[in-house]
Amino acid sequence: MSLPSKVRPTMLVTGASAGIGAALAREYARNDWDLVLTARREGPLTALAKELTLSGSAVTVLTDDLADPDAPTRLVAEIDQRGLHVDGLVNNAGFSRTSGFLNTDPADHRAMVQVMLGAPVELARRLAPGMVERGFGRILNVASLAGRMPATGGDTLYGPIKSFLIKASQGLHLELRGTGVHVTALCPGYTLTEFHDVNGTRQEVSSAYPAWMWQTAEHVARVGHDACEANRPQVTPGVMNNLLAGLAKHLPDRVALNMVGGHAKRLKRI
Repeated sequence: MSLPSKVRPTMLVTGASAGIGAALAREYARNDWDLVLTARREGPLTALAKELTLSGSAVTVLTDDLADPDAPTRLVAEIDQRGLHVDGLVNNAGFSRTSGFLNTDPADHRAMVQVMLGAPVELARRLAPGMVERGFGRILNVASLAGRMPATGGDTLYGPIKSFLIKASQGLHLELRGTGVHVTALCPGYTLTEFHDVNGTRQEVSSAYPAWMWQTAEHVARVGHDACEANRPQVTPGVMNNLLAGLAKHLPDRVALNMVGGHAKRLKRI
């Protein structure tokens, strides 16, 4: 079963105000989806909504802060109240703290876990049943190359959270096989967005790695969209990123851990 060809499906994109989230919203609009956009910042969301509306998509803007445990409930209630059926979910909202575990406010730790782990799980649990019932759906969880690597210091919780998201995506992918609902974990490496500006590491990461290792948000979005359409459980854009993940997987644990420890030192995080 699938949606009638004349019906445009609707995609909810979290963290849609900039970077990979905005690029994914544009990619799905380009592929004839309507959008529900959410993030904390209303201004960028409204500007993006105007842009995508001109391209032919119906766009709804819902500002909220996914660090609040009640935010997923509010979002789904608002979507239901507006009579919308969400056929796709992009869990993209996220941030990191690179000052070290002991120097990070516990409130920031709680927010990281809620935004990048709790909210994606709850939104998928609330929205996937409708997708299964209609026989059509797409869930794209934006994880990270960090989730495929050994944990590192400085941004101590970021990699483990993304590892959880990858594993949860793989499990849900297996569970929903044959239902018409595709589930994919997208694992970008270094991407040209404002992410590193927000966490204050732009200078360090720019000087630590050559320009050819960086990808554009638009490229990452295309790879993620295409992988989800093909119902691949996981995709990592970029040959070098896959080589790094493969190397870390096959090296002895101690060697791999020292390798990422060197990475953290180059970024001046430990």
